[in-house]
Amino acid sequence: MFGLFKKKQREYFTAAEKDSIISAIQAAEKRTSGEIRIYIESKCALVNPVHRAKDIFFQLKMDQTASRNGVLLYLAMDDHQLAVFGDEGIHQKVGHSFWQNEVAIMLEEFKQKHFVEGIVHIVEDIGEALVTHFPYDGATDKNELPDDIVFGK
Repeated sequence: MFGLFKKKQREYFTAAEKDSIISAIQAAEKRTSGEIRIYIESKCALVNPVHRAKDIFFQLKMDQTASRNGVLLYLAMDDHQLAVFGDEGIHQKVGHSFWQNEVAIMLEEFKQKHFVEGIVHIVEDIGEALVTHFPYDGATDKNELPDDIVFGK
């Protein structure tokens, strides 16, 4: 009976678009020990999307990577909000201005309605930063977190 009232998950991307985003994550992670995750929901539960990204980052246990080099890309689609949250290992290497620049780039893509392209672009850029500071080591590196897109409410 309660199943009748369950809200259906909104689809923001086609299967091919999701595959394109996941492929970008996997390609980036093949060259680094870093981890990239994407979390998408309709509305931001907090006023500041960076605070929401931080909450989700810890909920997804992204702070438990060996080198503290996980990065979360957070999107609230209906609210038109986004944030990038990097763990302390990568943040110490790239600094606040790197994240601000990446958000600006993605906002420009989004203004042109290039949502998938914007996400792929930022994943590639984050991947390059991770490769620079945390290159892949075949003897010790493993995929510590899932590569799938996480969809919230």
